[in-house]
This record gives sequence, C-alpha cells and structure tokens, in this order.
Amino acid sequence: MAAYLLRRLIQSALILLGVSFITFFLLYVLPADPVRQIAGRSATAETVENIREQLGLDKPFIVQYARYLGALVQGDMGRSYLQKTEVAELIQSRLPATLLLMAGAIFCELVLGLTMGIAAALWRGRALDQTLMVTSFVTVSAPQFVVSLLLLYIFAVKLGWFPIGGYGTFAHLVLPAVTLGILGSGWYSRMMRSSMVDVLRADYIRTARAKGLTRTRIVLRHALPNAILPVIAMIGIDIGVFMGGIVVVESVFGWPGIGQLAWQAIQRVDIPIIMGVTLVSAL
Repeated sequence: MAAYLLRRLIQSALILLGVSFITFFLLYVLPADPVRQIAGRSATAETVENIREQLGLDKPFIVQYARYLGALVQGDMGRSYLQKTEVAELIQSRLPATLLLMAGAIFCELVLGLTMGIAAALWRGRALDQTLMVTSFVTVSAPQFVVSLLLLYIFAVKLGWFPIGGYGTFAHLVLPAVTLGILGSGWYSRMMRSSMVDVLRADYIRTARAKGLTRTRIVLRHALPNAILPVIAMIGIDIGVFMGGIVVVESVFGWPGIGQLAWQAIQRVDIPIIMGVTLVSAL
C-alpha cells in the first residue's frame, strides 16, 4: 500500500507539473499583452517597459517558468497583476462559494440522475425507459447558458420565486444548483440505468425474488448498493470539474466562485490568477 501511494503521489506531481508547464506556455504565446492591461492605453512606451521589467515578463520563457515554479514550490502562487492581491487569498475567498455550489449541484445531479436511472432500469424497454433516456440525452446536450437563462426567466423573472442573481442565502443557491443538476443528471441516469440493469440480472437478485422479498427492498437493499459504485467514481470527476469553476453558470447567476474569478482573469490576461485556478482544478 505504501508503494502504491508513493507511486500515485509521484504521478500526481508529474501531472501537476505538466499542467503548469502547458498552461504557462499557452499564456506566454498568447497575443494579448498583460502589461498593456496593467498600464492602460495612455501609458508611454517607457512606462510599459518598466512594468514589464518589474514583473519579469521581459525574460525568456524558461526563466519566467523556472521563477514561477520556484515560488510555487514554496507555496507562493503569485500576486494578481490588477487586483494587487495574493492569488492564494483570492482563491481562498472564492472557495466557500464554489464548495457550496458544488455540493448543491452534486446533490441535484444525484437526485435527478439516480431517480431517472433506477426508473428506466426497472421499466427497461418500455415507454418510460425510452422517454427518460431521450430526456437524459437532451439534458446532456443542452448548452449551459440556455438552461441557465431559461430557468432564470421562468422562476426568477416571471414567477419571482428566486432572486435573479447573487450569493448569500439558500434562495440564491437553488437556481444555479438546479441548472448544473439538470445538465449533469443525464450522465448519471444513463450510467445508473446500465449498472442497475446488470445488477438486476445477477443470481443473488433472483434468489432475493425467490425468497419473496418485496421489489422495493430488493432494489434499495440489494441492487442499489452495488449498482451505485460506478456513480460514486463519477462524483470524484465532478468534484474536479466544479473546483475548476463553472464559468457560464456562475457568470449568468452572478455567483462569486472560482469560475467567475477565472473568467475575469481571462478577460484581463491576469496570468497569476489563471495559473492558480488551473492548478487548483488540476489538483
């Protein structure tokens, strides 16, 4: 076990190193100039060059990357070019909102996806099964901004049940969490259906039926614990996705998470923030 953990840790470190290198290189060759964003349009050429020198952006790529990597090893993720704040502090301040949205979204995904998947497996080959699988295909294919704006228009603008945007109360969480839940439920429902169909064919399920156990008990006590294992593995992947931030949903609902922070940084070419969010997501 110790050897396995050590091997996995080394692999994780190499993956993070690769992610940091690729991201840093892409930002280096980006046509946009972060120094111009900092200096402003009216800045003189001398001012621009002074800022470039202060930030170390006048150095070759390998020197810049080595400096960044050296600071990162010491726990320093850099300082935002425009906000003049440590990147670690910015990410830490946005982390509670991201974690809250992640928990709400995963809860909605599981409730919708597992319910649809179990129902489709129990009525396999019937009209309900086909309807649910078509619905899951639609939810997987639907663009994030379409679902976000549709729910926002119906439940916030027309019905007035929830606030249009913001953060701070349970009501603010409902619409973005349900949006992500709808978008992700299709994957869970299809996976749950496939897994449940296989489990329901197993010998121990036939034995349970022969003993006269009720259908509800067979499904909940015997089939579900085994069928849900692939879904649990998929939740781990979702956590990584949400930690990277759901940019579109957070932007539509004004949710102050890591995704919104990353989007603002991309617009301003704030390299330290982009690197920090990318590495947190990869980790």
